[in-house]
Amino acid sequence: MTMPIRMNRAACAAIALSLGLAVSGCNTPGTMNRSLNSVKQPVIEQSTFALDLSTTSDGLPVPEQHRLSDWFQAMNVGYGDRIAVDDASGNPDAREDVARIAGRHGLLLSDGAPVTNGVVEPGTVRVVITRTHASVPNCPDWATHVADYGTNTTSSGFGCAVNGNLAAMVANPEDLIHGASGNGDTVIMTSTKAIDTYREQKPTGAAGLPAVSSESGK
Repeated sequence: MTMPIRMNRAACAAIALSLGLAVSGCNTPGTMNRSLNSVKQPVIEQSTFALDLSTTSDGLPVPEQHRLSDWFQAMNVGYGDRIAVDDASGNPDAREDVARIAGRHGLLLSDGAPVTNGVVEPGTVRVVITRTHASVPNCPDWATHVADYGTNTTSSGFGCAVNGNLAAMVANPEDLIHGASGNGDTVIMTSTKAIDTYREQKPTGAAGLPAVSSESGK
C-alpha cells in the first residue's frame, strides 16, 4: 500500500523540474490562505412564493381572506420574511386586507413587489413572500486535517464553525448584507428595553401587604 507524501513547495518544484512530472502532493498557490480572514463566508439565498387572489371593489372576499390566512400558516411566515402585494389596479381595500392578515404574524407590507412570473390578471392581486436563507457552502471542510505550517496557511475548514453558527442564528439573514435599518436612537432603545422593563416592574407579592417598620416592635 502506497502512502501519500506531503512536501513543501520548494521540494515539489525541485522534483517536478528534475523529473519533468507533475507531483500530486504539491499545494496549489491559488488555494492558499495566509491571512486570518476566513474564505468560508455566509451566502444569502432568496426565494419568492406567490399566491393570486380574487378581489372585489370592497377588497378581498371572505373566502379569499381564509385562503390567504391558511397560506401564511402553511408557509410559516415570520420575522425575516417580506410580504408584498402586486396589484396593477391599486385596490386599497385589498391591500388593507392583506396587511391586516399579515399583521397577525407580526409582519408589515413592503412598499414594492418583486418581479414574478406571469401577469397579474384584472380583478386579482398577487401576494408575494420573499424569504432569505443564510448558509456557508462547503462546510465542514476536512480536506486538510492539520494546518500546513510549512506554507503558513490556515486550514481548509477555517471559519466554518463561527460563520456557520452566525448564519444559523441570525434572525433576519438580510442583515448580513446591509445590516439592520434604523438610526442610533433605535439601537439604544432596543438595547435598553430589557433593563427599563426590569427597573419599572413592581415587586411581586407586594400588593395588599401592610407596611411594617422594624422600629415599631410589632
